[in-house]
Amino acid sequence: MNTSLSTAEVRQVCNRLSSPGLIRLITEIDDNGPIPPRGLARTLADLTEHHLRQATDVARALGLVRIRPGAGLGLTTSGAELADVYDAIARWARRHAYPAPVADFTGRIQHTLAFLAGTPAADRLPSVQALADLAGTREVLNQWLQAHWQAARLAELELAA
Repeated sequence: MNTSLSTAEVRQVCNRLSSPGLIRLITEIDDNGPIPPRGLARTLADLTEHHLRQATDVARALGLVRIRPGAGLGLTTSGAELADVYDAIARWARRHAYPAPVADFTGRIQHTLAFLAGTPAADRLPSVQALADLAGTREVLNQWLQAHWQAARLAELELAA
């Protein structure tokens, strides 16, 4: 990836971005609009309180969400752009049956992010055609990282403390 982040930093950011709770939070808000105050647990009922807190902490640290008075938890521009990255990754993964012919949305994003970061989480590698098609998806992620690398770096420091 041609970003100002080191390979290790790209892996760290991709690891954060592949959190199931974060994926669910960002895509839920992108698909259905802001989550009303006190509505997070009801909206994402399949996530534990710990996972909800962890997802919102990471999302806030990365500048992906903010509280909108009267509306609730909504996406920032960076969060909306990340939702587009998630959608591009999921489309590529679905089209190429990655990591498996049957996989859920979150799993497809997790495995593809791991592959893009150079840490494949699956035994099955994409086909030659899939790798060629991956260039566009890689570019979408690269553009997001280019635009938001400083927030990602600061968030990593904050979350590690």
